[in-house]
Amino acid sequence: MSATHDVFNQPPPLTGFTTADDPALLEALRRDGGGWGEREVRELGARAGSQEVQEWARAAEAHPPVLRTHDRFGHRVDEVEFHPAWHQLMAEAVGSGQHAAPWAEPRPGAHLVRAAKFYAWAQAEPGHGCPVSMTYAAVPALRAQPELAAVYEPLLASRAYDFGLRPPLGKRGLIAGMSMTEKQGGSDVRANTTTAEPAGDGSYVITGHKWFTSAPMSDVFLVLAQAREGLTCFLMPRVLPDGTLNAMRLQRLKDKLGNRSNASAEVEYEQALARPVGEPGRGVRTIVEMVNMTRLDCVIGSAAGMRAGLRQALHHAAHRKAFGAELIDQPLMRNVLADLAVESEAATVLAMRLAAALDRSEAGDDGEAALRRLALAAGKYWVCKRGSAHAAEALECLGGNGYVEESGMPRLYREAPLLSIWEGSGNVAALDVLRALTREPAALDAYFAEVGAAAGADARLDAATGRLRALLGSLGDPGRAQLLARRVAEQLTLVLQGSLLVRYSTPAVADAFCASRLDADWGNAFGTLPPGADLGAVLERARAKDAR
Repeated sequence: MSATHDVFNQPPPLTGFTTADDPALLEALRRDGGGWGEREVRELGARAGSQEVQEWARAAEAHPPVLRTHDRFGHRVDEVEFHPAWHQLMAEAVGSGQHAAPWAEPRPGAHLVRAAKFYAWAQAEPGHGCPVSMTYAAVPALRAQPELAAVYEPLLASRAYDFGLRPPLGKRGLIAGMSMTEKQGGSDVRANTTTAEPAGDGSYVITGHKWFTSAPMSDVFLVLAQAREGLTCFLMPRVLPDGTLNAMRLQRLKDKLGNRSNASAEVEYEQALARPVGEPGRGVRTIVEMVNMTRLDCVIGSAAGMRAGLRQALHHAAHRKAFGAELIDQPLMRNVLADLAVESEAATVLAMRLAAALDRSEAGDDGEAALRRLALAAGKYWVCKRGSAHAAEALECLGGNGYVEESGMPRLYREAPLLSIWEGSGNVAALDVLRALTREPAALDAYFAEVGAAAGADARLDAATGRLRALLGSLGDPGRAQLLARRVAEQLTLVLQGSLLVRYSTPAVADAFCASRLDADWGNAFGTLPPGADLGAVLERARAKDAR
């Protein structure tokens, strides 16, 4: 080719980095009792940024799962086939304990370390995080039925990834899925029509249709169905003890906007066998803790996506010149990048704080449990909502290059809305905030105790806290409360993030956050931090090569 095809003014490939080079992440580990896991987090972060794992991520997305309902002889097989890269990603995630280590190896900081691993690894390829997250969340739900937990929990917590349709109790390790959503109900699972009838031996036969079943290739599923006593939770194996397939028929895989490496299916149950989990008729209560675990992973996953997008934007801007200077040195681009960095760190510090609250609530701290109840619902609403806007702006930093699939940015952009929808879309999360405020007054006390730890440190934070108290005081009428639910969830999250950043981040990041998110000196798009913000210091922290 002629010299006109020489390649210049393009960034080099972004590879060989570590997703654990993140001051906000490592500081949270050390601060909240997870320092013992830092070495493992760093090792996993280096794997996530390696060229090998990046190629796995590309291949898993480029070759999505395929459903095989029948074999060539006409036998029903209901198999989901994956590219080998998917299995490599899953094996590393399970091998590092992201799916269940805190349950198998409980110790102070165990959930925080697991959250840090999930955050670091999800930046490589987020799709396979779905079955990892559901397996993590299934264990506390299963404990509502101790005899089942005694049998299945050791296999769910095993670090062996053992894919394939075989009887679960004969495998080295298990993955769990969820089968709850129906066409007519969506998030309103009480409207479910799938039925469960006693089989006479303690098991039930399940008949009905599920509109969304996450990870249908899993070994066991938590299923909601209407028993005679009401909506009940069940554990359903994919394969029965004699090796025959349970009557769980995969109708089709969903053609989704994102999350393409992962399978989601419509499923028909034709008297499939299952065991009850928890008290009959109390299925919603049984799965609440599972939902809280997966909601936490939605927040962590959104924070991970923001960090991944920020890294790509910073890398491009540092190596791309326009109008005679590198992009990262141009004032307007610096404002955009710094604004993205502030949003990313605010999401990360909140996600890790919620994981620390889980550790402490598991240890019996009622105050931390109350804080988690409210802050998780609010954080699920706001952080996951911000993920989509952040991904769009990070993509735009790369210009046309970011709009091309090979950049990886479209994958990040398509993935972001999932985390706002999964486990309750925006309205569901916001209404859950109202429910917590109404039914659990201790949650609000715990929240203001946490926020109050930064009282007096920043006048803008103090003023925002006062406005929040006034807003909460205006919610007496239920109709008005619903109209304001999203605003309440947003403000609860922003004030908490501001408090965390004021206490734990650098002055530059905390000041930029408070001046924009809490003081109304901010536009409607990223890149509108006020002129007084120390953009250089914010970007220096975001670009940390070694966060030791």
